[in-house]
Amino acid sequence: MKKVLVIVPFPMPEENRALRGAQVDAVRLGPDIRFDFRSVRAAPRNYISGADLALADIGMLEAGLEAEAEGYDAVCIDTVSDSGVAGLRSELSIPVIGPGRAAMLTAMMLGNRFSIVTMWEHWRHLYEKTLNDLGLAHACVSIRSLDVVPDNQALMTGKESEIFPALEALARTCIAEDRAEVIILGSTTMHQSHAYLAERLPVPVINPGPLSYKIAETLLGLGLTHSRAAYPGSRVPRHEMLHAMFDRAADFEH
Repeated sequence: MKKVLVIVPFPMPEENRALRGAQVDAVRLGPDIRFDFRSVRAAPRNYISGADLALADIGMLEAGLEAEAEGYDAVCIDTVSDSGVAGLRSELSIPVIGPGRAAMLTAMMLGNRFSIVTMWEHWRHLYEKTLNDLGLAHACVSIRSLDVVPDNQALMTGKESEIFPALEALARTCIAEDRAEVIILGSTTMHQSHAYLAERLPVPVINPGPLSYKIAETLLGLGLTHSRAAYPGSRVPRHEMLHAMFDRAADFEH
């Protein structure tokens, strides 16, 4: 049995983490792979500023540092910002998958032009950074948002009848006006809307979280992981220091 650790980017109780764990039900996976969801111990309130992103990277890094030693075969990051991916790849030899890059690269296998549909305008910088890193800015024809503050804990629960049709209308604008050939959901917190949108839209809709799980399964099946030439390891690892920092940081979350 292969085991994959999914790192949730915010501290939260088990019932809220279960809403994120439901992403596993949206993809066909083999019987010999298991996904465990673990929250970070401390995090920014949201991903708006440079300081927020720095804290997010460190929180995700600390949460996954011991994944390989704990017997996990891969790590998936439960945020389209891909926070912590680079740091964890430098510390771990097992695959570490970020759903943001995975979604954009997969979109280019399905079409020539894609749009990102998201909840909040303040997340735009996250997508622009990844697009620039990948050299795919030319292929992203639009980033459209409802400009609604997201709920990182309860997600869309209880608001489906309002949010799902609004996202559909937004995606249809991307298709009709921007000529998008593929739609990417801009956050793993939006996964509950995927089935609704996929049934109604005339183009593929990428659900980043489940996509990352399937990629993890594929990489493990192929015996592939990230290149150490691209992600060199630290010569002086500071695992104990990071854990000690978060022993104290976790107090500020309560």
